[in-house]
Amino acid sequence: MKKSLVTRRLVESAVMIAIATVLSVLSFQGPWALGGSITICSMLPLVFIAQRYGTKWGLLTGVVHGILQMFLGFSNVQYASNAITAIGIILLDYVVAFGVIGFSASFNRFFKNRQIAIVVGIVVTLFLRFVCHFFSGWLIWEALWPNEYGYGSVVWSILYNGSFMLPEIIITAAVAALSYKPLKRYWLGQDLPQ
Repeated sequence: MKKSLVTRRLVESAVMIAIATVLSVLSFQGPWALGGSITICSMLPLVFIAQRYGTKWGLLTGVVHGILQMFLGFSNVQYASNAITAIGIILLDYVVAFGVIGFSASFNRFFKNRQIAIVVGIVVTLFLRFVCHFFSGWLIWEALWPNEYGYGSVVWSILYNGSFMLPEIIITAAVAALSYKPLKRYWLGQDLPQ
């Protein structure tokens, strides 16, 4: 790979991680949400990088973003009562949860229409992120702090994490679908030197 393309990929990835981080800070809690917060497409920059540079690079970018999110929310890790719980929080709430976003580009080969492939990739990978948070909520957080509503831990984790992840999936998929045609050249990496 040409040195200029490697540099461009690194710079674009750093910029997209920075944009994703800023968007993750600009969040709101919907009136329906039982916890967590909804961002305005904070995962879209990670999907964009995966689409431009492929699944492997997307996975790496997602993991780096997850580690950055972990450091920004490190107080969550400090709630762990032991090393195994801390590792579970680090993996399920950060590293794996954000790393799976990189798989969004792997759906391109299954659909002729790239716009549909991108939307399906977003829906599936953000659902996988929900699954990571669900297991974390069920196995770790509910054990640390049982919910005050008396719901079973599985039900509570689905409701809690679903209340912010479902809107996140819908918003991200909609913005990606709407931005595809005007930004098609960039989504497909047609602006990159061959």
